Amino acid sequence: MMTKTSALIAPIVLLVAQAAASETYQEPADFIGEVFRNTTPETGAVWITQELSGPLEDILGHPIAFRRIRFWEQGGRTAWILEEIGKEKPITTGIVIDDGRIEQVKVLVFRESRGWEVRHDFFTNQFEQVSLKKDLGLDRHIDGISGATLSVRALKKQARVALFLSQQVAVDASP
Repeated sequence: MMTKTSALIAPIVLLVAQAAASETYQEPADFIGEVFRNTTPETGAVWITQELSGPLEDILGHPIAFRRIRFWEQGGRTAWILEEIGKEKPITTGIVIDDGRIEQVKVLVFRESRGWEVRHDFFTNQFEQVSLKKDLGLDRHIDGISGATLSVRALKKQARVALFLSQQVAVDASP
């Protein structure tokens, strides 16, 4: 039975839980500024053709809902701002690729109610110097976090997408 007091508290508790479940750690524009030391990098876009949609859908495990992905490039380094659903809501991540390897992974916005541990350096540092194998898998094992399985899976997918798209940009740029 719900009392008058608990009827008033329940919506407040729900609002607090929802507010705690959405956290912006760094604005995407600030991430790009930090990565490129406040210089203005070139922006580009990868258009998702039929040729690219198959491998991307294989990586993500679901149909893609976008037709282009923006990136920033300077001196062969690319930065990507990607979103992937953890359990129910998107996780926004910044990923920097240099010479076919991950330089940095950073969770920018986390909207889920659990799994937020993926934002910490102890997890994201595992991605440093990881590259993509021919089968589109990561060339190194990434340890999971108990209770954050879906968030871990989302970041691994984002890393694979960034590496794959960075390869496409490099191929397009070659003479």
